Amino acid sequence: MEITRDIKYIGVNDKEIDLFEEQYPLKYGMAYNSYVIIDDKIAVLDTVESKFSDEWLENLKNAIGNREPDYLIIHHMEPDHSANIMDFAKKYEHAIIVSTEKSFSMMEQFFGDGFAKRRMIVAENDTLPLGKHVLSFKIAPMVHWPEVMVTYDKYDKVLFSADAFGKFGTNDIEDDWEHEAARYYFGIIGKYGEQVNKLLDKIKSLDINIICSSHGMVLKGDLDNYIEHYRKWASYEADIDGVAIIYTSVYGNTKKAVKNLAERLHLNDCTIITHDLSRCDPHAALTDAFRYKKTVLATTTYNGEIFPKMREFINMLCERNFKNRTLGLVENGTWSPNAIKTMKKMLERSSGISYLENCVSIKSALNDESEKQLKALSDELCKK
Repeated sequence: MEITRDIKYIGVNDKEIDLFEEQYPLKYGMAYNSYVIIDDKIAVLDTVESKFSDEWLENLKNAIGNREPDYLIIHHMEPDHSANIMDFAKKYEHAIIVSTEKSFSMMEQFFGDGFAKRRMIVAENDTLPLGKHVLSFKIAPMVHWPEVMVTYDKYDKVLFSADAFGKFGTNDIEDDWEHEAARYYFGIIGKYGEQVNKLLDKIKSLDINIICSSHGMVLKGDLDNYIEHYRKWASYEADIDGVAIIYTSVYGNTKKAVKNLAERLHLNDCTIITHDLSRCDPHAALTDAFRYKKTVLATTTYNGEIFPKMREFINMLCERNFKNRTLGLVENGTWSPNAIKTMKKMLERSSGISYLENCVSIKSALNDESEKQLKALSDELCKK
C-alpha cells in the first residue's frame, strides 16, 4: 500500500485472530500497522506482532529494495507493535532505534537489551531529518502506556498516531470506522480521556492530511470528523442521543421488563439499543454505555447483591472512568430486592453520575405496580 510517494505501508493483516488481548472479540481480524519513509535516509515506523516477523521483514525488503534502513522508530512498546525489534536489530546492524527513554527501559525488560550503543532517545518536539522529510515527535504518556509518543512528518503532513485513532479489524475491509474505533477506544484507551485530550491539544496546530494509526484504516479526507469523535470520547461526552438498556435475566422476568420498557421507548420515537450481558460482547455494551446519553441497568438480586455478569460489567465501567452520565435502574428480587442499592454503591467510584427519579423494583415478575414504575421510567427517559 502506498500512503504517499515516499511513505509505504509494510504492516500485516491477521485474519485468523478471534480475540484481541484475549478479551475483545474480533469479527474482522486485526491489522498491525507498520510504515516506512524512503528518503535520503530510511525510517521504519514500528514493527508487528511476533508471528508475522517473516512477512513483515519481507514487506520491508520489498519496499526498500537493496537499501538498508537507517532508523527504526518505536511509538509504543506493546508486543503487537514492538515484538520484532530484536529481529530487526539483528538483520540491520547499523540501524539506529529511536524512541522515548521509557521505551528503552521496557525494551530491556522484553528483550534483555536496551540497545545502549545504537539508540536515539527523543523528547517533546525533537526532530529527525531524513532529507526533505523532517520528523518531529510529541510525547503522549498514557495513551495508553506511559512511554507512548507520536510522530509528525511535515513534508507529507502525516501523523503517525500510535494506538490513537486505531480500530478493530483488518485494513483491507471498507467498513464503518466509527463503530469499531469506538469499541477499540472505550475498551482499551477509554480510561485515559484526560491524557487523550492533552495529545489532541498538542496536535491541533499541526497541518495534518493523513493519520496513520497502529491499527486499522489509514485515515484521509474529513479528518475533523475523526478528531471530533475522539474529542467527545475523551471528554466523556455522549455522541448518540438515545438510551442503552443493558441487562441480565435469570428466568426471563427481568428480560420481559426490559422488552416492555424498550417497546414504550420505541413508541415515543426514542433511539434505543439493548444488550443481554449473558450473551452479548460485554465490550460492545460498554461502548454503548459511554456513547449513549442515557443508560438503563437492569439486573436481578443475586446472593444478596447483583447477578455476576452485571457486577463484572459495572466494574468494567468504573475501571474505564465512566462519568457524567444519566442512569435509570431496574431491579428484580423475590424476597429481598437489593440490586439497586448494590449498583449505586458500586457506582460511587464514578463521578458525575445522576440517577433518574423513577426506579423500577420487581418482585419476581411484573405486576400492576411495577408496570406503573416502568411507564414512569419510560416517560422520564423520553424527556429531552
